[in-house]
Amino acid sequence: MFKKRNLKLIAVAFGAIFAVSLAVSPDANAADNPFITGYAKFIQGDYRGAIADCDRAIELNPDYAEAYFLRGGAKSVLGDHDGAIADFDRAVELDLNDADTYFLRGGAKDNLDDYYGAIADYSRAIELDPDYADAYNNRGSAKHNLGDHDGAIADFDRAIELKPDYAAAYYNRGVAKDDLDDYYGAIADYSRTIELDPDDVDAYNNRGTAKSELGDHRGAIADYDRAIELKPDYAAAYNNRGTAKSELGDHRGAIADYDRAIELKPDYAAAYYNRGNAKHELEDYHGAIADFDRAIALNPDDADAYYNRGNAKRRLDDYHSAIADYSRAIEFKRDYAAAYGSRGRAKSALGDHDGAEADRKRAIELNPELKDR
Repeated sequence: MFKKRNLKLIAVAFGAIFAVSLAVSPDANAADNPFITGYAKFIQGDYRGAIADCDRAIELNPDYAEAYFLRGGAKSVLGDHDGAIADFDRAVELDLNDADTYFLRGGAKDNLDDYYGAIADYSRAIELDPDYADAYNNRGSAKHNLGDHDGAIADFDRAIELKPDYAAAYYNRGVAKDDLDDYYGAIADYSRTIELDPDDVDAYNNRGTAKSELGDHRGAIADYDRAIELKPDYAAAYNNRGTAKSELGDHRGAIADYDRAIELKPDYAAAYYNRGNAKHELEDYHGAIADFDRAIALNPDDADAYYNRGNAKRRLDDYHSAIADYSRAIEFKRDYAAAYGSRGRAKSALGDHDGAEADRKRAIELNPELKDR
């Protein structure tokens, strides 16, 4: 089980956008205009101060579009995305109808998981500025979040065409390809990301997962090593490296990595689950059950955790509890052939041969390859 980082949205360089695209109104040149002081505070990183000055500018001139725009940017940086959207809306009403306004409003919507709204704003930004690489990149990210991986790739392609050294767009395209099981294509994009940004820990981590999907576990471990070297508290990389080690039969090494992942992130359900599997391989069934218990407490809908806990219990001849776990796994995953098969074996051990046969038939119906097992 691998954990992948979310797509990277471009961290909007608000200061740069304002510096090059903010159309300052004639009265903004007045020395005592609070918009000027607010702009200076924004550039210095004093976002709350910028908001206060913009409040004053708007109080003096309720139609001051640029002040709404600047205040929206400051609110967005501080995480007040609803407030930012309201300010960008007002800026648009007042005819500050440029690509950056739509782009920034799209970013605020993106942060609120309003991907359709974000796409509409990014699309409008692109209409106004067809060479807006960041808008293509962010629209691709929003499409990806809606499951439109092909559409996302098309946008990342265009962002890269416009900006060939766009590391984030290569990374994002790699994630989209990853989700389409195009692991070779994903690796190529992650590798290009690393060429452009050698310290991108997420690119190393994700390239490692893609390599593992292709069976190159040693190559994956090398990538996780590098990610951890760059970011020693990278819990996901420890977890993923543990999984690669387990695939190579190094279960004790895997457990050491899962231990570290859990130390860094105590609520890491996947790491508990993976550590449970490694302990099971070492025949530490009690330890495995304890880890599956914790994984289930953190993620109560994890059918695989119930299934694997059932396997560990069956190894300890606790057939009744094992059956309960297999049944729970089936509740969450009705087509779980392996769970039916294992439940049938547990029932057989208890002498319930009719129940065992019914489960065996259902398992084979779902997966004919189980017939000869």
